[in-house]
Amino acid sequence: MKDSRIEKLANQLLTYSVNIQTGDNLLIEILGEDCILLAKELMKQAQKLGAKPYFNIINYEILSVMLEHATEEQIKLYAKHDVQRMKDMDAYIGIRASSNTFALSGIPSKIMELYSKYYMAPVHFEERVKNTKWCILRYPNHAMAQMCKMNTDEFEDYFFKVCNLDYGKMSKAMEPLKDLMNRTDKVHILGKGTHLTFRIKGIPAEKYAGIFNIPDGEVASSPIKTSVNGYITYHTETAYHGVLFHDIKFEFKDGKIIRATADKTKELNEILDTDEGSRYIGEFALGLNPYIEKPMGDTLFDEKIKGSFHFTPGDSLQQSDNGNRSSIHWDIVNIQTKEYGGGEIYFDDVLVRKDGIFVLPELKGLNPENLV
Repeated sequence: MKDSRIEKLANQLLTYSVNIQTGDNLLIEILGEDCILLAKELMKQAQKLGAKPYFNIINYEILSVMLEHATEEQIKLYAKHDVQRMKDMDAYIGIRASSNTFALSGIPSKIMELYSKYYMAPVHFEERVKNTKWCILRYPNHAMAQMCKMNTDEFEDYFFKVCNLDYGKMSKAMEPLKDLMNRTDKVHILGKGTHLTFRIKGIPAEKYAGIFNIPDGEVASSPIKTSVNGYITYHTETAYHGVLFHDIKFEFKDGKIIRATADKTKELNEILDTDEGSRYIGEFALGLNPYIEKPMGDTLFDEKIKGSFHFTPGDSLQQSDNGNRSSIHWDIVNIQTKEYGGGEIYFDDVLVRKDGIFVLPELKGLNPENLV
């Protein structure tokens, strides 16, 4: 029997997220067998809409074997063909349902740096992000349910509630925050283990409400590259290339991370030394999804946590571009609800959000009770 929630999600991805049009070439890329039901539904609906769907299957277990002893030349050749395929596409939907989040954790860091620089950067950051209509999402499976500390049925219900949110309503509610950020120069953030100042004047803010990610819910900008000073402590765990980190703390001077510590300080600094842009911040965004309340170790969910913000080392993506270029883009989340120690965000010395709740009248439409 068909699950109507899958049909609804597929329709939302095609007609809203990537705005598929007659004649569009659509690449559906899947990681994990659990994605197949959604991938099939996407292909069927895309064909009915007059698009031409294609597919690609990724397997992290096989990829890890290839990467274990891969050379720079081998990774460049691997990317060459995927770049060309991406050039032929008008739209892209990437579905991830890995059975093992840490399948790539055993690959030497130097090889993962080569993979980021010579595969991820040209295929995804340069071609897919800049030249296609795209959306990325996870798909519920046993591994994700475990990460969220739920049984699989509970997690499926949670997943579809989060992902099938009324993103049109959210998008309208985001407009006042986007406008305010576009008028703002100085940002000041205070919280547990955090005291940051930076400027965003002249860098366009952008709202994300179901277009590039599902689930979604953030309004983003970027700091002027050399304006960040102070320190931040992230109270959520975060994974990068299969390595899980806790208690990350950055100290900044004139935009650059001059000191970085965590439970795995050595591995953290190896990532930040990937290239010249890795120690600068490429994104500042406020998380707004009313249904996402706690971290589960998955970036696409965690960066949307209500009452949170993320402060992202690496490449400055999308419209809110501060000019920082890097082969990494690592959305690390700080939650400011009372449960996580609270915190305050000021725009041009005016309090905007306290303990995760917007206090300005024009922004109260973004508080959780008004978005559910």
